[in-house]
Amino acid sequence: MPQPSLRPQDVVVLAKLLTYQQPRPPMAQIGVDLSISSSEVHASLKRLVLSGLVSRDSDGHRPLLDAVEEFLVHGVKYAFPAKRGEVTRGLPTSYAAPPLKNHVVASPEWPPVWPFPEGHERGTSLEPLYKTVPLVAARDSELYEWLVLIDGLREGRTRERKFAAEELARRLKRLR
Repeated sequence: MPQPSLRPQDVVVLAKLLTYQQPRPPMAQIGVDLSISSSEVHASLKRLVLSGLVSRDSDGHRPLLDAVEEFLVHGVKYAFPAKRGEVTRGLPTSYAAPPLKNHVVASPEWPPVWPFPEGHERGTSLEPLYKTVPLVAARDSELYEWLVLIDGLREGRTRERKFAAEELARRLKRLR
C-alpha cells in the first residue's frame, strides 16, 4: 500500500481549519466553504491527521499549531512550489496582497495574481494551491489572508518569506 502524501488541497483545508472557532463545522460545510466535495474534505482531513498537522479529538479536527507553523514556514515551498505563468487578470496574492502588501516595496515587475476572470488586477499568474482558491478567497477575507501568507512562503524572495513567516507566527500565536 503506497504511503499517503499531502496534496495541495490539504493545505487549503488546513488554512480553512485555522479560520474556524472550535468545534469545527461538519465536513459538508467545509466543502461548501471551499467549493470542494465533502468526500475531498474527508480525505484531506485523513491525510492531515496522518501527517501530524491535525489531531482528531472530541471537537473534531484541530490543527497542531507548532507543526503547522513548521510545515508552512519550512516545507510548503518544497512540497508545493509556486509556478509562475503569463500576464493575466486575477486576484492579487503573495507580496501583492494584504497582509504582506504593506511590508514589501512593490517591484517594477508584474505582481503575482491567481488567474480569476472576476479579478480586478493584472499580473503574472501564480498557480494557486488548488483550483478553487481564487473563488473561495474572493468571498472569505480571512482565508484569503492565510492563503496569501502561504503563497508568500511558497514563492516569495527572502524578505517576503521573512515577513510572511513572522505574520504567520503572530496569527498562530493568537490561536493558541
